[in-house]
Amino acid sequence: MILKNKNILITGILTDKSIAYVSAQVAIENGANIIATGFGKGLRITERAVKRLSEEIKVLPMDIENIDEVKNTVNQIEKEFGRLDGVLHAIAFSPTEAMGGNFLNTSVEDAVKSFEVSAFSLKTLSSAVMPILNPKASIVALDFDNSQAWPGYDWQGVAKSSLQSIVRYLAYYLGKDGVRVNAVASGPLSTTAAKNIPGFSAMNEEWNNRAPLGWDVTNPTPVAKVVNFLLSDFSEAVTGEIIHADGGVHAIGGTMLPN
Repeated sequence: MILKNKNILITGILTDKSIAYVSAQVAIENGANIIATGFGKGLRITERAVKRLSEEIKVLPMDIENIDEVKNTVNQIEKEFGRLDGVLHAIAFSPTEAMGGNFLNTSVEDAVKSFEVSAFSLKTLSSAVMPILNPKASIVALDFDNSQAWPGYDWQGVAKSSLQSIVRYLAYYLGKDGVRVNAVASGPLSTTAAKNIPGFSAMNEEWNNRAPLGWDVTNPTPVAKVVNFLLSDFSEAVTGEIIHADGGVHAIGGTMLPN
């Protein structure tokens, strides 16, 4: 029970196949109290999804691009639940024009939208929750390794690289308050978000070929366990880190040769 009695805010729950959903599931198994957020038309989808976890989970509206709504939600969390011990940032979006091999033709507006929602939102969320974070609180972001270019991922890949940098800067600026900020770089998983990535199926095959530990695109649980480790006190000395939960692909260059 590594999260016993801890209040954890989880964004981005849409289906029971999402990393956010399974992270919430593992957190509950480890004693956490979960608060979830959703926005727009997806709010009802989030509400239906979390009911499979527990009827007691509160789902609050939070559009990360609407700073007033973000502040109102944080105020409501403080009023109903008190302070937070952890936050999972599982927010990402790129316009279709910013992906799918359209890198050279993407407009600055679409590139900025990718950055704002997928990367800058971590700063927005972190700044908003800071007043209600307990000492030794943990903020975790979901990431995808971008030390290499993945054709088709395009400006979302650029946004994820920005996210990693923001993690490091937040770790520096929030460290004086005892708050840890880290990211988990997951391998590809068959989530709702992944379905919008052109060439995703080819990426799956490549990943499984290269992963020393193998890789199951249908199983987000190993990634969720790493998320929960970072949310727990077991990671009290870890901040500014990008932990890869990808079967080891990040460490292996090129295509693995046959034995």
